[in-house]
Parts: sequence; structure tokens; C-alpha cells
Amino acid sequence: MNDSHSEAPRKLVVVGHGMVGHRLVEALDSRDVDRQWEVTVLAEEHRPAYDRVALSSCFDGADESALRLPEHDAGRVDLRLGDPVTKLDRDANAVLTASGDRVPYDALVLATGSRPFVPPLPGATAPGCLVYRTLDDIAAIRAAADRSTTGRGVVVGGGLLGLEAANALRLLGLATHVVEMAPHLMAVQLDEGGGALLGRMVGELGVTVHTGTGTQQVLTDPETGAASGVELSDGTFLETDLVVFAAGVRPRDELARDAGVEVGERGGVVVDETCRSVTDPRVWAVGEVACIEGRTLGLVAPGYAMAETVADRLLGGEAGFPGADTATQLKLLGVGVASFGDAHATTPGALEVVLNDPVAATYGKLVVSDDARTLLGGILVGDTTGYPLLRPLVGSALPADPSALLAPRSEGAVGAGVAGLPDSAQICSCHAVTKGALSEAIAEQGCADVPALKSCTKAGTGCGSCVPALKQILEAAGVEQSKALCEHFDHSRAELFEIVAATGITTFSQLVAEHGRGRGCDVCKPAVAAILASRDSATHILDGERGSLQDTNDRHLANMQRNGTYSVVPRVPGGEITPARLIVLGEVARDFGLYTKITGGQRIDLLGARLEQLPAIWRRLTDAGFESGHAYGKAVRTVKSCVGSTWCRYGVQDSVGLAIELELRYRGLRAPHKLKAGVSGCARECAEARSKDFGIIATEQGWNLYVGGNGGFTPRHAELLACDLDHDTLVRTIDRFLMFYVRTADRLQRTAAWLEALEGGLDHLRAVVMDDSLGICAELDAAMERHVADYRDEWRGVLEDPAKLARFTSFVNAPDTPDPAISFAVEREQPVPVPGPVALGMPGVPATEGARTP
Repeated sequence: MNDSHSEAPRKLVVVGHGMVGHRLVEALDSRDVDRQWEVTVLAEEHRPAYDRVALSSCFDGADESALRLPEHDAGRVDLRLGDPVTKLDRDANAVLTASGDRVPYDALVLATGSRPFVPPLPGATAPGCLVYRTLDDIAAIRAAADRSTTGRGVVVGGGLLGLEAANALRLLGLATHVVEMAPHLMAVQLDEGGGALLGRMVGELGVTVHTGTGTQQVLTDPETGAASGVELSDGTFLETDLVVFAAGVRPRDELARDAGVEVGERGGVVVDETCRSVTDPRVWAVGEVACIEGRTLGLVAPGYAMAETVADRLLGGEAGFPGADTATQLKLLGVGVASFGDAHATTPGALEVVLNDPVAATYGKLVVSDDARTLLGGILVGDTTGYPLLRPLVGSALPADPSALLAPRSEGAVGAGVAGLPDSAQICSCHAVTKGALSEAIAEQGCADVPALKSCTKAGTGCGSCVPALKQILEAAGVEQSKALCEHFDHSRAELFEIVAATGITTFSQLVAEHGRGRGCDVCKPAVAAILASRDSATHILDGERGSLQDTNDRHLANMQRNGTYSVVPRVPGGEITPARLIVLGEVARDFGLYTKITGGQRIDLLGARLEQLPAIWRRLTDAGFESGHAYGKAVRTVKSCVGSTWCRYGVQDSVGLAIELELRYRGLRAPHKLKAGVSGCARECAEARSKDFGIIATEQGWNLYVGGNGGFTPRHAELLACDLDHDTLVRTIDRFLMFYVRTADRLQRTAAWLEALEGGLDHLRAVVMDDSLGICAELDAAMERHVADYRDEWRGVLEDPAKLARFTSFVNAPDTPDPAISFAVEREQPVPVPGPVALGMPGVPATEGARTP
């Protein structure tokens, strides 16, 4: 719309900063390289955009920061929070805000979303009657649950939002009832058979379901006026002081209505296929406020498609709305539900193929054309593993008999379906990525694995349900993934672990002789050393051949620093330390001239120790009761904690005690990569447990366990593995998680990347470590018990062995001589290294053979 780079940028005003509004701004910003548009976003909420789809995770321990969407570039986007638009002046091409500002525009995009529908019932506006839509609503529900005297909550509405709200009340400890007028739950997405199974499974989780009945009125307390009960249309009375309305939404189109912009019969700004208003060419609408193709759409995927369409059009493109993909895959109270295409068989002549297994608690239906050759839609309840591969087949020829596609884990048939998909088939509905785009990324951009496809196309970075399909497309394209650890082994690290476990091999030499070739390298030697160490923690890491396999840090049980000195990091379990031991640390640092720093992992770094000083420092520390903190190894490092219920007025469990117990239990456990953990004593999350490889958050009923977090190069929040675990179940589950990771992860693979690449993801992990789906839990338990029983402090092991002590000299022929290349300056009253490439093996430093210890 603006071809000249020299022209002044035009003004775009976006009204609303929900998920769709955010996506529009993000899409425009990434494409507008010529700065054609100056963007102003006017938001009603006082907080920036967040993931409304994941609201229920707030009741599993997540906070607002976990839901927050990426920030916009403040230099390119003027985001004004808490200043909603109150009037649209189309004659002047401007909007007025609540603060009195008048903001002109060349183009206006309405992204105001929708509001919850509250039925006009007697008592529906009484205190205690709430809705489920925003973070403020979540806070209000939580507060109302805390005040509840009945211990019961009622949700009006048995659709998607209603079941999300019901799960929230259940997690808050309330006896929960769901009221739905339709004959079964989720009537929009499911048919009677699927809805009946869902209702049964939800009921087994403790939620009482009332279907085929409406809400007559909300009764109120005559003295306080607050809700005291709900009367249903069938005469049932439910005593409650908390009612959550989740009975649908209505478009927030009042700005358009008041300005004379055409709206649909059921609301929503009427737009054409470009998402431009049919009334005013300067006004656009996206998301739930848009009435497109005669209807409004309450799902985020179509909203994202509208946002991408408008961004393209604003920059002069020819994009059009590709049509509404209303397919959904959900976890509702732990029950998998999926619906796609013509799920209700409204197409003339459509046939339905149903597989209903009440024993296995699974329901599947495929809707096919009258000649049974074309897939039109389907429903899956209980087992939704086939969804990522069935959904793209809609409108395409069936690759196999419909009943075979519904059969549990019918991998062959599903795989054939992916290979036979047309390039136009949409694989990732979150980001509208087609099979053709993925194939192009593989063929032309060299994407050879799932992470590369994610980075290149964004597929798989939304809900993640399409990740199995990405793997199938790579296989169909003939892209083979090498599993070789290095040129010396054709096996992966996980396979080598199994070989060591099965054969009892205890040395690298035997392993490479029998299952590899050559003498090994810097890749396979440390990896095999870690495997051997994780299988046998009783043998010292430097004993025999094992010591020669380590890299620099493990070889000296300390981290080499930039000037060739080393750090000493003693273990301080849970960050708890006595004054006497704290004094010892200060005295050691003073006597050896070390730099001291308190770390983010609740330990104290002592930096600047020369190689020959390490044993003397360790002796002082071990005599005072300290041991190695393994800050140098691919091992469990720390279990961080807050002060928990011992000191904090918000704490509900003893986080310090648990953190100390876990750190002492897992100390020294060698792994494919370093491991960090955290324990928070309440949902305020002061220990930042969800950024750790495994994190625990206290609840009133026990502990929530999160896994696969990472605060490193690529930050990732951990995912909830299990809720409200008692102490013994928690420890047993962590044992199995760690041992399964050690057993199956690739070399140098953090738990976050491992979990993302794990076939079946979190659900598979949960099945393995909690349901023993592979039948290996007894082995995992035994492996951890061996580690705990055999643990020995590595520092003390060196001090007790003269042969090992001989390693710790800078010069073999002058063991007491300090390295003259090491020098320090003083900053802030502490020694700091003088910059320079002085460490052995660093660029520009000659390594004199025979002078230093190997």
C-alpha cells in the first residue's frame, strides 16, 4: 500500500491486544522491512498479551510470566495498556480512548475479541457469580474458592471453556458440578457417543455432570445478597456460593455498532475474504469480533489466519482468508478429545465409521463420503494419537480402510496417509503450515530434523500436536537421521547405554573393541565415561582408564576459568548452611586468595585456585564437612529452594527439607548433561522451579512435579508431569524420570530438548515412569538405589589416593612452583584474572610437552 521508501509511514491502530491482535502486530513487524507502518496498539487490560488458551495452567502452578507472549519491539510498536478505545470516529479517521487521547489512523484493525455470555437468569449478577475469560477472572475465582463455605462450585456450560473452568474448581479443592443444556458434553465438537464417553470419564475424576438440563435461577442469601445455590430446570437444587458461567461468548462489536459499521445477525463485524469491513475500507477486523463467511469463530487458529491475511494486505499483498479450520485437539481434565472436519456428518450421503471401546475408554469416528473413499471428518475421545495425521487427510482419498485407521496405534495406515497427503494439506493449524511448505524446507533449505523444521517454518511450535507428522514427512522425504554417536560408533548414546547395561562392560577399550572401531575421540570418550559413571558410582571418576576419558573439568574435578585457574564449588544442599561452615568458606577464600561469589543456585563460588592448590583447599573443606558440588560435571548440580513453610507466611510445605533430601539423594549422578532442580514452597514460585530440569511446587495436598525446564541458551518452562503427589510417590517418580533420561537421552542433550524429541512427549514419559508402560520401572528404581548406596565424594577420593593427588601439579619437575603465566588484578577488593590466553590448549598458547601434567 506504500511503494516508496521515502514516504512517511502510515498509521495503523490495533484495538485490542489479545492473542490474535498480538499475532497481527508480530506478523506485520516481521514483514514490514521498509517501515511502511507506524503501529499503535490500544489495550483494555493493564497487562500485555498472554496465552488465554493456557489459562487453566494457572491452577497447576503457572504464573502470568509463563503465559506471557513475546514482547514487541518498543521502537516499532507503541503499546498502550489499560487505555481502551471508547469511540470510533470514522469521519475523522481517529479513535478516542478512555484517557481522552485522540489517535488518528490510516488503517484500523479491531481485535477486541469477545465477552463471556451470562444468561439473563435471576441472581446471575450476585456476588459469587463469575466468568472464566481473563487472568483477572482467574484471580477472582481463586479468591472466591478460598472464601467458599460450601466447598462446592457449579459451572454453567459443558463446552470447552466450561470443562476448563470445572478443572480449575477441582484443582482448587471444590466439589464441582457441570450443568449443560445439551444431551452431552461438548455438543459443538462431539457427537452423542463421544460426549457420553467424555461425560463418563469426567465423572470418574470426581466432577458431577448434569446434562439435558438448564439453569433456572441462582438463589441468593437474603442477608448478604451473595449466591447461595443454583436451581436447575429439572428441579435439582445445588447448594453453592461459587457459580462460574462458561456458556459461550459474544463478539465485542459495540465500537463498530456505534460507528455504523455493519455487524452480523449474531454479532461480529462483517468482513470480506480479506478481513476488511464491508462498510469502511479503512476498518478491518480479526479474531472473535470478525463475522466472516457469515459466522464468528471462537478458536485461535482461524484468528491467527485472519491476522496473517491482514498483515499481508496492509503491505500490498494478495492474501485471502483460507477458510476456517475448526479442528481441535484438547486435554480436558486429563481426557484427550479431538474433532476435525465434518465431525457431525452433515454432508449429504456421508457415512460414519465408529469404533467405541468402553473397556479401553476410547471412542473414534470417521466421517467418509458416500463411496467411502474420501475422509470428511472425525471425532476421537480417550486416544487422540491419530489426530495429527488424520486431520490433514480431510478432503483427501483414504490411504486405507476407515476401520483400520481407527484401530489403536494403526501406525502403518497413518504413515501411509501422511505420505499420500497433497502439498496443500495443512499440517500445522496453529501457524497454517502446509505439507508443501515443509517439503520445500526439507528440499531447498536443508532441514534435516524436527528442530530445523520448527525453526524454519514454525510448525510444531504452537500446541505441538503436529510434531509426529513432521517426523513422518521427514521420513517420507527420504531424510535419514544418523543415530551414530561419532565416527567410532554406529550406535546412539542410548543404544550404547543399553549395550553397557546388558553386557556388563566396564571400560571404554572393551566397548570400542567389541562394538566400535578406532581409538575414540573427544566426542565418544566423555560420553562413554558418563555412561560408565552412571552405571557404577562406586568407582571413582578418575580411576584407571576412566580418568583418561574425561574432559578438562572432570579431569581436575573443577571448572577451568579464563586465566587457567580453577573454581571450587562445595555442595550446600538447599542453600542451608551453618554459621560455622560459612566461616570456613570465608577463611579458605581468605587464606588462598580466592574470589568469592554467591551463585543463583544457592552456593558460594570460590574462584582463582591454581591447580596445585586444589587438594589443599579440598582438604580444608572436607574436614569441615563439605563435599564436591559437581559444578564441573555433567551431573546433578543443585536443588534450589525457597524458605518454605519453615519461615514464609505463604509456604504450605517444607521446601528446604525436601530440597536438601533430593540434592543429597541425587548428588554425583552422572548424566548426558548437567541437571538442575528447584523446590518452591507455594505457588508464588520463589525458587523458580519451572525453569529447572525438574521442579517441584508445593500444594495444599502435596507436591506438583514439573520436568523438562531449561534456563540456559534456549529458555523453556518445565511441563507438569503430575499433581498433588505425596512425598514417597514424588521421590519415586523423580528417581524414574532421572534414570529414564540418563538411559535414553543423547549426548549433551538437556532434558528440555530430550523431552521435546521424545516420541509421544510428556504423555509417553508419564506412561513410562508412572504407569510402567514399558515394564522397566523396577530397573529404574534399582538403578537409583544403587547410585544412592554407592555414592562417594570425589574430592575425598582424590585426597585418600596418592596416585590421584599426583595429577594436581602445574609442573611435574617442580610440583610446588606456581604457574608464572597466571596473574591477577584487584577489583572491588577481590582478585580477578588478568585477561590473556594463558590456559593450556587455548588459542595462542604453546603447550610444552612434558612440562604440565597430562
